[in-house]
Amino acid sequence: MTLAHSTNFQPKRLPKLSFRRAINLLRSRRQLNTLSDAQLCDIGITRAQAEAEAARPVWDAPASWKR
Repeated sequence: MTLAHSTNFQPKRLPKLSFRRAINLLRSRRQLNTLSDAQLCDIGITRAQAEAEAARPVWDAPASWKR
């Protein structure tokens, strides 16, 4: 008898990011690195914040993007 059968273990299902949303997220994050400091200031983030966001992996998406 396995753990799954003996304790009614149900693996947690994580929401998946659709392929299209993943591509859009990847493009958006890459574009952050191309913005000037003035443009980043206009949207209210610093160069360090933009670089940190751009470095995040595509699967690290906001929960609202996953369905």
